[in-house]
Amino acid sequence: MPKIISSTALRNEYNDVSNWCHDSADAAFVTWNGAGDLAVMSIEAYDDLSARASLYDKLLEGRADVRKGRVRDAREALADLRASLS
Repeated sequence: MPKIISSTALRNEYNDVSNWCHDSADAAFVTWNGAGDLAVMSIEAYDDLSARASLYDKLLEGRADVRKGRVRDAREALADLRASLS
């Protein structure tokens, strides 16, 4: 579950927030004057989120290809792949 902290707490307790983000692999939501302002997460969590988003984009492209009939037989595709690797 995300942690909600004020911008003041982020400034004054940066090490604690950083440790929490790394330990939980979740985002900390930072507020400014009581309203949401930022989401802070570890680089590892960001990389994971970014990779997942990229995968979802590729899956959506694949679904669009299927809907448009841009498909080929898996046996043929694998045979072509094997041939290109030889």
